[in-house]
Amino acid sequence: MAPPTAAPEPNTVAETSPTGHPMFSRIRLATPTDVPFIHKLIHQMAVFERLTHLFVATESGLASTLFNSRPFQAVTVFLLEISPSPFSTTDASSPEFTPFLETHKVDLPIEDPDKEKFLPDKLNDVVVAGFVLFFPNYPSFLAKQGFYIEDIFVREPYRRKGFGKLLLTAVAKQAVKLGVGRVEWIVIDWNVNAINFYEQMGAQVSLQKNVFKEWRLCRLTGDALQAIDKLSI
Repeated sequence: MAPPTAAPEPNTVAETSPTGHPMFSRIRLATPTDVPFIHKLIHQMAVFERLTHLFVATESGLASTLFNSRPFQAVTVFLLEISPSPFSTTDASSPEFTPFLETHKVDLPIEDPDKEKFLPDKLNDVVVAGFVLFFPNYPSFLAKQGFYIEDIFVREPYRRKGFGKLLLTAVAKQAVKLGVGRVEWIVIDWNVNAINFYEQMGAQVSLQKNVFKEWRLCRLTGDALQAIDKLSI
């Protein structure tokens, strides 16, 4: 852009609401029923990156290719969901991954003009706010499996609230849990805010010396990867 083991225990959601407007987030594994949301997210990402001329993905294409293997053994998608009410600590759990739950406060309610297009659970007012799509690669110098993030994206109304950090941290924590040696991805060169954010997270950001001169390569490995694993989420 971007072998299962026992999943980590989710953080306990605070019993008392914070001051301001409380908001609750969940990062969970995507399922085949989420394909319409994933398709819309990828399209919004293409619009943001000014690459709609390359966007040819269809819902049927995603449905036939995204869920053919167990999570973390091939393409894996985490969804970021937001709700005005706390999420259950048991819903959306699986043998491969236990969702990450977090409590937030915002000064003002979030205005989301596309909310109706991203409601997997209308009854509880749950909205899909972002995603990260990644898959295994193999850094031979480390002699360990790596993760390559193909896409990481947060929808516009939910940016600058720490949700991108949550998505990246979720991937990094899973990488450490599985013994993955490196997490890497690319970022478009003009997205200075994203580059600064990734550097603050400890990623090494370097200009790629190839035909794709507008992209920068980002890597989390070694102590930087371990440091992110120690962050609360």
